[in-house]
Amino acid sequence: MFNQLPPQVRQYLLVTSNYWSFTLTDGALRMLIVLHFYTLGYTALEIAMLFLFYEFFGIVTNLVGGWLGARIGLNRTMNIGLGLQIIALAMLLVPSSMLTVAWVMGAQALSGVAKDLNKMSAKSAIKLLIPQGANQQLYRWVAFLTGSKNSLKGAGYFLGGFLLWWLGFQGAVWAMVILIALMLMLSLFKLGQDLGVAKSKPKFSQIFSKSSNVNRLSAARFFLFGARDIWFVVALPVYLSAELGWMHTQVSTFLALWVIGYGVVQSIAPQISGLVKGSSSTRFQTVFWSLLLVLPLAGLALILPSSSWPGVLLVAGLALFGVLFAINSALHSYLIVNLANREAVSMDVGFYYMANAGGRLVGTLLSGYLYQTHGLVACLWGAALFILLCALISTQLRFDGFVKQQ
Repeated sequence: MFNQLPPQVRQYLLVTSNYWSFTLTDGALRMLIVLHFYTLGYTALEIAMLFLFYEFFGIVTNLVGGWLGARIGLNRTMNIGLGLQIIALAMLLVPSSMLTVAWVMGAQALSGVAKDLNKMSAKSAIKLLIPQGANQQLYRWVAFLTGSKNSLKGAGYFLGGFLLWWLGFQGAVWAMVILIALMLMLSLFKLGQDLGVAKSKPKFSQIFSKSSNVNRLSAARFFLFGARDIWFVVALPVYLSAELGWMHTQVSTFLALWVIGYGVVQSIAPQISGLVKGSSSTRFQTVFWSLLLVLPLAGLALILPSSSWPGVLLVAGLALFGVLFAINSALHSYLIVNLANREAVSMDVGFYYMANAGGRLVGTLLSGYLYQTHGLVACLWGAALFILLCALISTQLRFDGFVKQQ
């Protein structure tokens, strides 16, 4: 049945499956590290530092990886990402006495490189599998890839907490190594060999985008994802565990369900926001959906300190934030894939996700620092400020001739 599908659909399914398997282990690994090292007595800031190299090398990888993908092909950069993830996971199989902060940061650095090679390759490949000008189909395919990936990441959060309880730390890591190795074998034999190779080999000096719209959209993305991670990455799980007394399995299950729901909304975002149809419509939607994100953040920050039911309030606020954030994320992902230069799509997409990784890096550090020094409410206000900056930058976007482009 698979072989009877059109070639573009087969390649899309392979790219999506590749991205899915990686994302599942990436989400599980993040939850494993947060919960395992919190149990070992690490503070919120120390846990945030474990992800420092993960996010930092994501910045470098997206910048260089886009150039590399245009030269050697997206299939190769995707497979390199899977291979590096296996090495990163293997580094965590050493005896517990060797799992120092520096060692785990090194493993996370490799994992960050692997994740962003895989992500950049998958997002870039979609543009090349869609006919030029088929914007509605492109939006749907990008939204499904992004949304399904995040649902799998949510499942990974649950999987991480479950495997930690069932198999212990090392057993959980071994299970993920086996999954990634199987996907790598499939990808090596089935994925197209010339996917994304530029007709003219781009020079390394061309890695920075020359498009003003790509630059502005990248800056908006920096603050959008920085806002999410300021309160979600470290502060929220530690608050639920330390302040509300939730068990590790409860924390991982709750976050898993949130990310799964967030991914489902991303998948249907085109039906909610509608297809953008020109410069003013595109700019308005981008700013409008950004500003809506301030409502749940500011509402939680104002009500949470005096609430008798902080757990219920957080669940409701996070649900609303998730729906709105999912629409923003899907819209942004579609815009960058559409705006990217088709002849070197991975370079524009890589530059954009470099900004995404930068926002995650800053958000992660602020999540640990603000929570440890001022608590969860400070993290919520910090996230709201980042959203306002995202909306302000989005007002400068220009999409004249957007639908006809490409």
